[in-house]
Amino acid sequence: MRATEISNHRQASNFYRNYVLVMLTLVYVFNFIDRQLLVILQESIKKELHLSDTQLGLLSGFTFAIFYVTMGIPIARLADKGNRRNIVAASLGVWSLMTACSGLARNFVQLLLARIGVGVGEAGGSPPAHAMISDYFPPQKRSTALSIYSTGIYFGILIGFLMGGYLNQHLGWRIAFFSLGIPGVIFSLLVFITVKEPRKGATDIEATSANKPDSFGEVLKALYSTHTFVFLGLATGLHVFCIYGLVNWAPSFLSRVHGMKNAEIGAVLGPILGIGGAIGSFAGGFLTDYFGKKDKRRYLQIPVMQSSYLFFSQPELFFYAILFFP
Repeated sequence: MRATEISNHRQASNFYRNYVLVMLTLVYVFNFIDRQLLVILQESIKKELHLSDTQLGLLSGFTFAIFYVTMGIPIARLADKGNRRNIVAASLGVWSLMTACSGLARNFVQLLLARIGVGVGEAGGSPPAHAMISDYFPPQKRSTALSIYSTGIYFGILIGFLMGGYLNQHLGWRIAFFSLGIPGVIFSLLVFITVKEPRKGATDIEATSANKPDSFGEVLKALYSTHTFVFLGLATGLHVFCIYGLVNWAPSFLSRVHGMKNAEIGAVLGPILGIGGAIGSFAGGFLTDYFGKKDKRRYLQIPVMQSSYLFFSQPELFFYAILFFP
């Protein structure tokens, strides 16, 4: 057995598996710093590169999403067969490097290619990380562990908006890309050196075939024959459709309609989205593990209740936009 892999008979200590969780969460923080950084910078980029809103939407939304989604499947398949730690570290290095390269763009096409590189790199972040966390934490603790990991989304938005807005206002959008992209490249080396690959299926009772992944066709057949997965996938897609539409254009809304400066926008939106989202994410996982001990249906019911609250709050945001857009 390689030295970089946790032995089947020697489970990781609580300290080390928590260390891995922190490291993977920080990877997710970098993921969303680099993903949302463009959003807080886009008004300055639009002005300098003479871009349209359609082009901004392609940069922060459609083009990024296409490559992120499509590349996520083959990379996840590779993670099933290979070393997931290596994939996470390499992906972090790629998307961070491409974020830094975004600061070199002189036109729309160059920036588009850099954002495609970010999307391809980030596609290799979450699937292997989810699998690693599942192999470090037993089923009764996974929701809490994954909810902690998911707080990386909101801390990434918090840091990206705060620092991105400040750097953009005082040093320019190019320096913002350099300053927040390069640290991710350095951190990817730390992940590679200090994080160990766990044995696949290490915390599952029935894991005899953990090292023999099913074929791609068998996986698709198993997923799409389960109605729960199909409906959950559709619901999640609709949920994200609303959230990203709001978050990606909120800075532009505040800048154009309310005349707020970049640093001010970051200071307002960062804590609202970052702190509020992190609290909700952790609470969802913790409550799911707590109540799911007696009834496994709670693992789906609690997230549904949280999403239902968001659904009923959306009309307020809709009417707010109608009132303030000229």
